[in-house]
Amino acid sequence: MTKNDSTNVGFVILISVVTTIGGFLFGFDSGVINGTVDGLKTAFNSDSVGTGFNVASMLLGCAVGAFFAGTLADKVGRRSILIVSALFFTISAWGSGIAESSGEFIVYRILGGLAVGAASVLAPAYISEVTPARFRGRMSSIQQIAIISGLFFAFLSNYVIAGKAGGSTMEFAMGYEAWRWMFWVELVPAITFFIALLFIPESPRFLVASGKKDKALTVLKRLMGDDAEGMLKQIDASLAGAQHRPSLKDIVDKKLGVRPIVWVGIGLATFQQLVGINVVFYYGSVLWQSAGFSESNALLINVVSGALSIAACLVATFLIDRIGRKPLLMIGSVGMSITLAVMAFVFAQALVQEGGSLKLEGRNGPIALVAANLYVIFFNMSWGPVMWVMLGEMFPNQIRGSGLAVSGLAQWTSNFAVTMTFPILLASIGLGGAYGLYAVCAVISIVFIAKFVHETKGRELEDMQG
Repeated sequence: MTKNDSTNVGFVILISVVTTIGGFLFGFDSGVINGTVDGLKTAFNSDSVGTGFNVASMLLGCAVGAFFAGTLADKVGRRSILIVSALFFTISAWGSGIAESSGEFIVYRILGGLAVGAASVLAPAYISEVTPARFRGRMSSIQQIAIISGLFFAFLSNYVIAGKAGGSTMEFAMGYEAWRWMFWVELVPAITFFIALLFIPESPRFLVASGKKDKALTVLKRLMGDDAEGMLKQIDASLAGAQHRPSLKDIVDKKLGVRPIVWVGIGLATFQQLVGINVVFYYGSVLWQSAGFSESNALLINVVSGALSIAACLVATFLIDRIGRKPLLMIGSVGMSITLAVMAFVFAQALVQEGGSLKLEGRNGPIALVAANLYVIFFNMSWGPVMWVMLGEMFPNQIRGSGLAVSGLAQWTSNFAVTMTFPILLASIGLGGAYGLYAVCAVISIVFIAKFVHETKGRELEDMQG
């Protein structure tokens, strides 16, 4: 940016907000399953393994969606793939609610997963490509606020609907059970997302890479006024060395398999899941019922956790362009290591009652509740937003789509593994053992950050190396 900055801040904010509706749907689609687990068990007569796959099936779609969205976005554009994802969100929301069997439900959830995977990698990439470096972190971190807001409203709508119906398996309206309506609520933001995307421009960096410099200049003028031509030259220069359109083979490294910067992206994406955060998102109500809370109270705890998560994301948005990405990641890893260790210890002391449910005696219940919410706060002021911000900005222009594709695949594959194995861990080593494993991963992430992660605060995308 030049000293006489002529950025159209209002326009940048507007298109960033439109893009983050994808993040909201990402969060809502991920969190809505939380309150429907009992309904799915009853409707489809599934055992614990079957229920685990019903919950985790979306994540298979997420992994595929993230990988192919990153590569396809280099061919047809960021905006075009986001529009397709909006259509998939809509179909999935409707279909998940009308499903009459596990197989049918899984198909619709995988379709939703394709949309979530695409939105997860392309929303932060698009925002980073239309936003000046000086406040790119703040704009990109809005994505995580949107994700958590989606989770929060999914938890809230689940709680309200289940409360009105008298339980997730009871009839809510028009002859349909409450859990089905929990999915149908998502239709409102999904349709809104599709319509809003029709009114935002394509990424100027994609347009330059596609040889459409005149269109790129038109978009850049709307974004940054008098600085447009200078930025166009910078973008063009950053792509000139490759002499071909971006492709997946650009990330290949003969010695390491893929470029070092891509390995860092894979590490960031994987550790974000290995600390176990999505156990809270997907199995929150089951977890707290296992700890002795009623279904109603467990759903209410989810709502509280969602509100705290939004507050923590706001803290990250305030700090990310001030203190940087790496310090926030380090603070989060240390905080999560401590709180996960506390939860592991407390749950290891819990009494197992008939039927396998747990009972936390004395102060252990409140301690577990406080530790869990502090853990959520540490995650959402650090790894939650910062990982997505860094993936959207850390790769050079030529490999951004491919780097996001591979990192996104790693993120959602890890997410699937953690989500699928949690019921197994719960049955074999209990909540204490499960949280002990996640605590170990949080400790390892501290070493990873210190050794491999480099700061990206304040750097233009054209200056990224790797």
